[in-house]
Amino acid sequence: MDFDGRNLVAYHKSRQNPALQVPVSRLPCHGQSQIIHSQGIATMMALMKEFKEFAMRGNVVDMAVGVIMGTAFGKIVNSIVADVLMPPIGYLVGGVDFKDLSYKLPEKKISIPDVQNPGQMAETTLEAVTINYGNFLQTCFDFVIIAFCVFMVIKLMNTVLKKKAAEPAPAAPPEDVVLLREIRDALKART
Repeated sequence: MDFDGRNLVAYHKSRQNPALQVPVSRLPCHGQSQIIHSQGIATMMALMKEFKEFAMRGNVVDMAVGVIMGTAFGKIVNSIVADVLMPPIGYLVGGVDFKDLSYKLPEKKISIPDVQNPGQMAETTLEAVTINYGNFLQTCFDFVIIAFCVFMVIKLMNTVLKKKAAEPAPAAPPEDVVLLREIRDALKART
């Protein structure tokens, strides 16, 4: 017999109320090396409830939407930088692609112990290393443009929020109108 939810509920009820004791031989877990305890299941259910409350909280959902939108926004900005802004800048500096800018360190010859002839030294050449400062410049340009775009979006949001806050609240009715309403309500209550 499989161990399903109905059997589990019957097992837990029998543990809580001795009058409902189920013989161990009738339990589906009889003969198995591991028995599920009610405290473990209660702990698991509490954990699941807490996780559900956490996952459904507004902040988590808002954060997930923000991450997804941020990823898409990053792709758009990267395309603007790589395809729209950088080609004219490269053209102005002489047709140079910033990603191709690098500084090549010279090759260097060093002496190391010869493995095949102990006691003798062998000369080997270390290959030239390049410092790719063009990639660094490209990343800096990307950052500045993304930061500017985020600044503009936040500035727009703040402007919209200020306009909403600046809208005047509806004016309070004059005192005589308030007094007349109170009298009307008092007369309605008498009848």
